[in-house]
This record gives sequence, structure tokens and C-alpha cells, in this order.
Amino acid sequence: MKARIDETVIRRTIEDFGDQWTRYPGNDGYYASVTMLADILAPFTAPEDLNGAQVAEIGSGSGRIVNMLLDAGAAHVVALEPSAAIKALRRNTADRAARVTCVQATGEQLPLGNFDAVLSIGVLHHIVEPAPVVRRAHDALKPGGRFIVWIYGREGNRLYLAVAEPLRHITRRLPDFLLAGLAHALVPLLSFYALLCRLLPLPMRDYMRNVICRYGWRHRFLTIFDQLNPAYAKYCTEEEARRLLTDAGFVNVRLHNRHGYSWVIAGERPGA
Repeated sequence: MKARIDETVIRRTIEDFGDQWTRYPGNDGYYASVTMLADILAPFTAPEDLNGAQVAEIGSGSGRIVNMLLDAGAAHVVALEPSAAIKALRRNTADRAARVTCVQATGEQLPLGNFDAVLSIGVLHHIVEPAPVVRRAHDALKPGGRFIVWIYGREGNRLYLAVAEPLRHITRRLPDFLLAGLAHALVPLLSFYALLCRLLPLPMRDYMRNVICRYGWRHRFLTIFDQLNPAYAKYCTEEEARRLLTDAGFVNVRLHNRHGYSWVIAGERPGA
């Protein structure tokens, strides 16, 4: 029974993101900039480190991170996206088609290659069983190649989760047009809270000041929608985050608590 439930959640999560990035495919401004990429990857990797690199991204959505990587100088990006958003991904990278290979597949189907780096940004926390994906990333890298992950953290989010997790039990069942209306209604509250964070040491202050305050209305709306939409989301402890990579055989695994609410994890395939 559990396996059947997991399969349903996996399918629904993929469909949720396919609908989301098909409905909202646009990427621009700070939200889609190399500056934002630098913030995501710090402190272990800088965008310039990927200049000339062969890179794969697991869970590319509508192509936001892919285009960041290309802007940073990546020689070629293999972009995996299992959902219907593959169409938006292809459209949004069409002007750079010679440097992008779009593959409609899940992470454990990543083509084996000799990648300098594999990235998974905001994806593994939506995968019920991420271990096979992480092992596949390990096997697809060249010796010494790096796997870079960004995931939700549990530390620093306890107050937020006390509100968001009960709310998600409702919102993940809403049709997209109703969820969109709710997300738009919540943008002023998010904006007001972000403003207060400029003045007061409130929870998630660093994230609000350095990320949300740099977004316009549309990207604040997308942030809320993205939080409330998927069928499955996990907030990982530091130990869970570390074990994602160490259990798959990665070495030199390092963690950074990004803006006090999420984890950046970097590891290397041994044998360089």
C-alpha cells in the first residue's frame, strides 16, 4: 500500500510542477540572474568556476537555472525535466540550442557521461526517494566532478513550518486558479513581513532582506505559489542533508546554511 501511495505522490508532484512551469514559464530580473546563481552556489562554488564546463541539471523546470549556467559560461548543459514543462524548457533555451540538450526524464535516468558538475537546485526535497537520483549523479560525474545541491532546511524554519505545513494540506489540493488567487492575496503580507525584516531581527530575516526584497511582485507570487503547490516537499535537517551525499559515495562533502533557512551541499566524486 505504501508503495502505491508513494507512486501517486511522485506522479502528482511531477504533474504539479509541469502545470506550474507551463502556466508561469517566464524568467527574468534578479530571479534569473548570474548574481542569483552566485548566491545559490556560495560559498563552495562561484559561477566563473563553471566557465567552459560540461554540466547537467536535474529538474530544470522552465529553464531558469539552465540559462543562468549558460550565462556563466558553461560549455554545454544537459537539462533533465520529467514533466510537461519540458516544452517551456525547450522554448526558453531555443536561442542556445547548440549548447543545451533537453531530456524528458527523471533524475535516476540522467545520461551517464563525464560531467564536470551536476546540479540539483530546489528539486531533491520534492523527490520521495532521492537516494537513486544522488547515486546516478555520482556515476555521471567524472572523477573529481562536483555535485551541488540546494534544498529546504528544517533548521531555521520551525516557525514558518508551523504555519505552512498545515496550510499545504489544503493548498496542494486546490486547482491552480484558486491557488493563484490565494498566492496573489498573500504577496502583500510577504512584502510587509520582508519590510519589517529590514528593521527588526525577525525569523528568516536574512532570506527576506537578501532574496525576497530583491524580487518584484511576480517573483514573490511565484515563491508563494511554489511553496504551496507541490504534492510532496521535505525540509531536511543538517544530518539528513549531509547523508544525501555521503551515503552515495561522495567525498569532501560540505554544507552551508544559506540565509539561515536552507542547505547548500557540495561533494565530489572520488578518484581525481
